Amino acid sequence: MSRSNTSQEGQNVFDPHIAAQLREKRKARIASTLAKRHRKEKTFRLFGFTSVIIGLAFVALLFGSILYKGLPAFWQASMTVPVYFDPALIDVGPRPTQKVGESPAQYQERYVDWQTKMGMVDWDAIIANGLIAKDPSLASHRDELSSLYTSSEAYRVRDMVFKDPALIGKKIELNFLADANIDVWLAGSIDRSLPNDQQQLSPEIRKLSDQLAAKGVIERTFNTQLFTNPDSRSSPATAGLAGAFMGSLFMMLIVIFISIPLGVASAIYLEEFAPKNFITDIIEVNINNLAAVPSIVFGLLGAAIFIGWMHLPISAPLVGGLVLSLMTLPTVIITTRATLKAVPPSIRQAALGIGASKIQTVFHHVLPLALPGIMTGAIIGIAHALGETAPLLLIGMSAFVANIPVSPIDQATALPVQVYLWQGNELRNFFEGRTAAAIIVLLALMVGLNSVAIWVRKKFEVRW
Repeated sequence: MSRSNTSQEGQNVFDPHIAAQLREKRKARIASTLAKRHRKEKTFRLFGFTSVIIGLAFVALLFGSILYKGLPAFWQASMTVPVYFDPALIDVGPRPTQKVGESPAQYQERYVDWQTKMGMVDWDAIIANGLIAKDPSLASHRDELSSLYTSSEAYRVRDMVFKDPALIGKKIELNFLADANIDVWLAGSIDRSLPNDQQQLSPEIRKLSDQLAAKGVIERTFNTQLFTNPDSRSSPATAGLAGAFMGSLFMMLIVIFISIPLGVASAIYLEEFAPKNFITDIIEVNINNLAAVPSIVFGLLGAAIFIGWMHLPISAPLVGGLVLSLMTLPTVIITTRATLKAVPPSIRQAALGIGASKIQTVFHHVLPLALPGIMTGAIIGIAHALGETAPLLLIGMSAFVANIPVSPIDQATALPVQVYLWQGNELRNFFEGRTAAAIIVLLALMVGLNSVAIWVRKKFEVRW
């Protein structure tokens, strides 16, 4: 306000009309200022709300896409076939037994000959006979029936007889998985309007599979083999996550038994017992720096030390667990120290005041109060390690492994690496769904671990 206006107001301060005008001007200025402030607040709230909505929309889009592609993969086309183990087709005789006076070499020769005869049996014909027995109209399509089911099913029937020759002459119902191409055809994952030269199945097989699906011979059932089988390249329809799951399980156990005890012990020492000097400052800085190091660097370190120098087996969960333990260790130390710092100093002072020693104060009073936070940090660290891929690729865990590992030194892969391998498979139409299903399993495990961490914190949290 100018000086002339101020003097005018001072001269006319007792004039009721001028005083009223001044009050109205002040009210107008205040109202204008408040309106501007409220507009800014509304704009900021709208911006924040919009950001949250956009973030949730992207998350919903991501999860929706994964669920849309992955959920159908938990069901797979299959057929239940009454299989008759025809003795006329399985003419191999009984399993050889070593005779009295027969040398081991002679017995081995007869046994190998029996195995050879077993391998020469036309197992596809046995399955085809079962399909024709279930639907006699398939007799005119006998030559095409072996294309309906995955190639490994004939070997499964052979292995059943090899394991139990008493099955010869009996009839049992077996569930066979449909071929991967037929599965994606019936699931609608292939554009049916494409010309024949761009289709993966012949017109006869496509027509036959549609007819069998309409009759209920081929039906979609829950795919338990996704959880019980290892990966497979020769028979994609039977590819499963069992090998990758066991590999991840072994690695997480190693992380739990190495990273958590060492991390918690280191944090307790640094926070409660270590003197505050230049050396501990350097240690703290390096721990913080290690927590920010890209995970692939730990993979390079593991490949150089554990495989190159210590000569541990390549592509083994033991090496993967050690690498992930190194990667998780800084996180466990930092979260544990932060939790210990959150315990009020009065707890320590009270314990020391009643005669407790430093160790008694830490382990009897401070640590129990910090335990929920320590457990939460450890579980989150394990969940982080579970989803890591880059360091595992550098230690050879990206190799194809057809067997389920039974120990930490067996060759194995991991769930995130299995996702990576399936995503690049040439049979993309089929493995796109399998990849999404594997992601769902991995996300379910990670969400479960994080839920446990939240529950532990809420259950055992002590407020002061």
